[in-house]
Amino acid sequence: MSSKTFIAPINSDLLLNEASNDNLYSKLIEQINKDFNLANEPIDFPMSISADELKGELHEKIYRLIQYKFAEYLNLLYIIDVPEGEIKKLDGSDLAILSEQVSFLILKREWMKVWFRNRFLS
Repeated sequence: MSSKTFIAPINSDLLLNEASNDNLYSKLIEQINKDFNLANEPIDFPMSISADELKGELHEKIYRLIQYKFAEYLNLLYIIDVPEGEIKKLDGSDLAILSEQVSFLILKREWMKVWFRNRFLS
């Protein structure tokens, strides 16, 4: 992709596919690991993790944070810099769906960081 305009993919599958196609999937994993560790919620996704496994394990982690460690969940969103307005738009009535949507917002924000760093700082 030679474009200098960031256009966020519309779902996790497309995002992870784009990261892989741009040879930035490992950078995305590094960024996720780094930000979770900064938020004191250690997560250590191996570089060999598949896109489906990453999506599932991230969803599970977010689900558990929302359910059992809400203050830590909010801190994580702050550290990653997920837009508050995007979170407020979500329907929190179903925790499984909410955590899946939040996982996508996290992936989207992390992908944006990696994409910009690759395009403009390398």
